[in-house]
Amino acid sequence: MSAPRRLTIQPLTRAAFAPFGEVIEADERQTQFVINGGTSQRFHDLARLEPGAGGRLIVSIFRAQARTLPFAVTMLERHPKASQAFMPLSGHPYLVVVAAPGALDPAAIQAFLARGDQGVNFAPGTWHHPLLALAGVSDFLVLDRDDPLDNCDEQTLPTACELVLENAC
Repeated sequence: MSAPRRLTIQPLTRAAFAPFGEVIEADERQTQFVINGGTSQRFHDLARLEPGAGGRLIVSIFRAQARTLPFAVTMLERHPKASQAFMPLSGHPYLVVVAAPGALDPAAIQAFLARGDQGVNFAPGTWHHPLLALAGVSDFLVLDRDDPLDNCDEQTLPTACELVLENAC
């Protein structure tokens, strides 16, 4: 295996992440309205959850162990039949490593630094690395498809990609 390619870690923004899905966050630019007799603000319709034909949308909590940087990305996975959303519950930043749906292009892999108040919704078929928590054990609320058929493809990368926090913006 040749030397790892360094991935530049960029901040997670709606525009930069759009080819891969949606950023989930309570942003003043989002559609919002007051509910519950004026005691709550609803940030409405933040992500398009797609369970796919014959699938059922479920809610889970994933508990991720912290990763130490630098970290070598050696594989990605995708869920071709449905979207998959992650919302951090622990308030810690985490990394999101993705590539566009379709044939996996290792040269097009991107890395994002998500704040502890930002979630992501991967569009169906988006290649991504499993959770990359940075600060201790971190819980994530996960909304994804449940059905008896397989909805996870994994692919080993021909060359590892190295994540280093010094590259973060």
